Amino acid sequence: MMIQVQDLQKVFQIHQARSGLSGAFRDLFNRNYKTVKAVDGLTFSVEEGEMFALIGENGAGKSTTIKMLTGILNPTAGEIRINGLVPYKEREKYVNSIGVVFGQRSQLWWDLSPMESFRLLRRVYQVDETEGVKWLDRLIEELDMQSFLNQPVRKLSLGQRMRCEIAASLIHKPKLLFLDEPTVGLDVLVKQKIREFLRNLNETEHTTVLLTTHDVSDIEALCKRVIVMDKGQLIFDGLLAELKERWGSDTEVTFHLKKRTTTDDVRQVLGDLPCEITQDNEITVKLKFKHEMLPYVLSTIMSAFEVSDVKVQETSTEEIVRNIYSTPSEVVSHA
Repeated sequence: MMIQVQDLQKVFQIHQARSGLSGAFRDLFNRNYKTVKAVDGLTFSVEEGEMFALIGENGAGKSTTIKMLTGILNPTAGEIRINGLVPYKEREKYVNSIGVVFGQRSQLWWDLSPMESFRLLRRVYQVDETEGVKWLDRLIEELDMQSFLNQPVRKLSLGQRMRCEIAASLIHKPKLLFLDEPTVGLDVLVKQKIREFLRNLNETEHTTVLLTTHDVSDIEALCKRVIVMDKGQLIFDGLLAELKERWGSDTEVTFHLKKRTTTDDVRQVLGDLPCEITQDNEITVKLKFKHEMLPYVLSTIMSAFEVSDVKVQETSTEEIVRNIYSTPSEVVSHA
């Protein structure tokens, strides 16, 4: 097991400042604090080689969780064991087995070229020279960095810099890679290049990848498993397909028929099946129904009518995530 998290909690004491000059004076001697549970009883496990997403709206506890998983923060309660190590207790040994990319923070030296930064990082991680050069050559080729390796980092575009950040996090060939908003602000082509690289890395090196992002297209392209947090608690842990089934709305199918028909004709064929039927014209009929009924609806309509075209439209993952965020937490957590 690569990651084991059991009943993880993180509690912060936040100072509540009183208003006015008299309030500020009183705060000097007697401060009021508010207890906030940023993470509340989080439990999950991850197999080696998994690529999974940790998502949730701002304030859900994702960043605090990542900081505890990377060893930056100590948990208030609960247990974390990653690759056999406890991050906050065995920090020096632990950081040699992980790579971290924070989309808004750089690990590269601003006035040095990426290649010089890579050489320094190889020394920091004490990477074998021969193997290190061979591995770096592969990273440079697969991330297409040859053309800007010797320019100062401050002169690179966002897309170029992000590719260098990912390469820097992988210099020491970690078994676990944390990616926090790795494609934020990038154009479509650079996003595609990074996604292809990550998929190939996972397949060839069996690297475990934990992705946190608000870009749903990243999740669809890379992850089969999704963990959703809300107000510090885990509200969903499962396959992306299960997430769609649980929070997705109705499936819509448009049938283009060869002969004139009416909604009454379609209703008669479908019987008591709960669905919404609308008609754009005499030969085009739209049906909305629960996704699990799709095979039955398709086979029934196509056996009863002559169909020239069919269009199936399911709820997008982006819309599903919006539905989760907009649902009151007490309803979502018991869904």
